[in-house]
Amino acid sequence: MAQAARTQRTLLSLLNSDGKDHPVENTFALVTVLLGAIAVFTTLSPSLHLVSSWVGLIGIGTGLWGQFISSTTGERFLLIIGLGASALGFYLGLAHGGLFGGVIG
Repeated sequence: MAQAARTQRTLLSLLNSDGKDHPVENTFALVTVLLGAIAVFTTLSPSLHLVSSWVGLIGIGTGLWGQFISSTTGERFLLIIGLGASALGFYLGLAHGGLFGGVIG
């Protein structure tokens, strides 16, 4: 009797949809999502504007470089989500005081 084969569906299998390993590209995608989450959640407290603006700026940089070197659609999807969150955190951090607000000047 024939049995249906089950495939393991993990996050890395979704990111490596072409069947090849992409450790650097996957790392950029996951780091960008993590930085975006930190940037967005720190905007909930306006006193953390330094953290949200700097982490958002770094997240934008890693996201743009990750888009430049990405190989699969799954990586690009996570990078766009992380880029959007990083940009939102960056801009709200700028609105609450900026990159150097209160430290210089």
